[in-house]
Amino acid sequence: MNKVISQFGLEPMQQQISAGEHQFVADVSVKLGGANSGPSPHELLAAALGACTGITLKMYAQRKAWPLSNAIVSVDINRANQIEQFERTIELIGNLDAEQRARLLEIANKCPVHLALAGQIQISTQLLNA
Repeated sequence: MNKVISQFGLEPMQQQISAGEHQFVADVSVKLGGANSGPSPHELLAAALGACTGITLKMYAQRKAWPLSNAIVSVDINRANQIEQFERTIELIGNLDAEQRARLLEIANKCPVHLALAGQIQISTQLLNA
């Protein structure tokens, strides 16, 4: 995996992000002092879970030669009582039987980002230029 680097952008709260050769921005809403020039950090977190879920489902279905033509994944994050609550819905498009759909739901819960978010996380921080 490429190292992800974030630094101040052109807008008041905007962050310029690079991940390998990819460049994009994150920002917050105008209400929070930003310019709404990109997804918020929480939206990027939701996008990571949604994208990982979709990729995992597609890879599994292709390996099994199952007729999954699309998986539409929606993720919403809410915070209550100091707990992040992820609400994920998955719409499977294709001529799948009930057993295949049930198995794909199991597989969705095994995507690497899901496992990372559901497991224990350690964050180590070092300050440079100290």
